[in-house]
Amino acid sequence: MDGDDAILIERFDLGGDGLRVAIKDTIDIAGHATRGGSGALADAPAATEHAEVVARVLDAGCRIVGRANMHELAYGVTGINAHTGTALNPRFPDRIPGGSSSGSAAAVAAGYADFTLGSDTGGSIRIPACCCGVVGFKPSFGRVSRKGAAPAVTSLDCVGPFADDVVTVIRAMEIIDPTFVAETLDHAPVLGSLAVEASGEVADAVAGALATSGVALTDRAVPGFVDAFDAGIKIIAAETWAAFGALTASPAMGADVRARLLAASKVTAEELAAAEAVRSRVSAAVDAALAGVDALVLPTMPDVPPTLEEATDARAAISITALVRIFNLTGHPAVSLPIRTARGLPAGIQLVGRKGDDARLLAVAAALEAGLAHRDASASGRSD
Repeated sequence: MDGDDAILIERFDLGGDGLRVAIKDTIDIAGHATRGGSGALADAPAATEHAEVVARVLDAGCRIVGRANMHELAYGVTGINAHTGTALNPRFPDRIPGGSSSGSAAAVAAGYADFTLGSDTGGSIRIPACCCGVVGFKPSFGRVSRKGAAPAVTSLDCVGPFADDVVTVIRAMEIIDPTFVAETLDHAPVLGSLAVEASGEVADAVAGALATSGVALTDRAVPGFVDAFDAGIKIIAAETWAAFGALTASPAMGADVRARLLAASKVTAEELAAAEAVRSRVSAAVDAALAGVDALVLPTMPDVPPTLEEATDARAAISITALVRIFNLTGHPAVSLPIRTARGLPAGIQLVGRKGDDARLLAVAAALEAGLAHRDASASGRSD
């Protein structure tokens, strides 16, 4: 691969000689403009100081290798961007890279970085992780500093890491979150399985992976799960309009994002109040579902990622976030682990933990990842 793949929109060499890191174009790097993948911000001035997470990355001796591409203004789920180009999905080139943190996921898949930083407001880490076949982690809301990240005001967005394995995600969390202390699990994970709407192909892939991975499963339910999707859409719309609505006057803004922003401007105070009521109710339901289990488990996406050709209708593509958006609304930590379907297409297993218990969730993810690796080795006739 080379610089024509639109994965990194700016390349540079900053920092020490440690882990290689790429940073999403919503997170400030001193001396470089933060443009959110948008032509409407083409003249944005260079940031005068590093975002807090970037400073932590550099303090840890990491080497920042570039600025990662994204869906414009983080307001889209496909990663298709007419202004900066669409990041190649390195492992599944005919499929979307996912959004909005498309370049962050693709940079890991391409081997350009050991870990990357993205952000997740409605699935924007977990969706591209699933599409590109890597691990993506959305921390508990408020866990990781957003100082120096856009939008400045949000009740949904979280900065989090991508990597090729859970161990590296844990290392990234140790770097960007000084309160994070890694844990290990002393038993086989007990997971609460959520029954959700998913294609047969994805449902079979997830069920098959879990059945042979050494985890214990018990059924769980979250009343209001479907309502949470619509509530999250309303809140992200209002908050994104407040942050970026003024940019719709720019002719350089992409047509898909402008249309979504103009629609977002119509969200009413009554709709927001109703959405907040759903947030409170469903958050309590997720807490209740987590009682007695190590984590909840469900697919990351309801179907395999669409092809680039199929994803031309950005608004219709929102449905691919049907299973992730709820956990932005409630603030619970969530991680996506890559698996493949019987056709060899990307799918994801999503694990959800208790608020603030990010280290325990990643310990569960590491145990599941090890079980999946053992299953794959056995299936191929290898022994470790």
